[in-house]
Amino acid sequence: MSNAFPQVEMQPVYGICHYVIRVAFDMFFRGDVLGADNLPRTGGFLLAANHASFLDPPLIGCQISRQIAYFARKTLWRGGFASWWLDTVGTIPVDRDGGQDVSAIKRVLKAIKDQRGLILFPEGTRTLDGRLQSAKPGVGFIACRTQVPVVPVRIFGSFEACGKGRRVRLGTPVTVVFGKPIPPAAYDEPKAGKERAQIASERIMAEIAKLQPPAERVL
Repeated sequence: MSNAFPQVEMQPVYGICHYVIRVAFDMFFRGDVLGADNLPRTGGFLLAANHASFLDPPLIGCQISRQIAYFARKTLWRGGFASWWLDTVGTIPVDRDGGQDVSAIKRVLKAIKDQRGLILFPEGTRTLDGRLQSAKPGVGFIACRTQVPVVPVRIFGSFEACGKGRRVRLGTPVTVVFGKPIPPAAYDEPKAGKERAQIASERIMAEIAKLQPPAERVL
């Protein structure tokens, strides 16, 4: 894989979008990117991130040198160019509670089998005040089902850049922090019964909460 241009190893449309979004990040939202070495270089894995803005998926994804998959609400498939683009870049359509969507789970398992990463948001929806929210069971369900490492991710500044109900504020620095992968043994509690998925989500969310931005430099 080319370190300078990882896009050459990606599917054409995805690679072009990855490059364009990375350039946009560097121009309009450039902050620190920490822990990229924690991302697995081979094999399937999950990324679990906090959710503060619709900018989160692309601004996180453009920092990852491997092609990954995303979830999106089924309602976004309205035909035309949007549907074509979503399908072409490998987006997985899902109902609001992705953990209960059988067709989505099948596509997740295929993505993992194809050694892709998949980005998920344990909170389920964007925060309204910039604070971390409680985890929902959907991500835990997928993690327990796939039994792959989960990389915790925390994005800082995206709420200020474009929080829910706000306009985009170009020039707002956005920092992305990748934590060390969480092995299945650390998040899964197989004997927990009906609470298994919720427990896994809460453990994953706790690791996200531990991630912090770099200390501000004093000049």
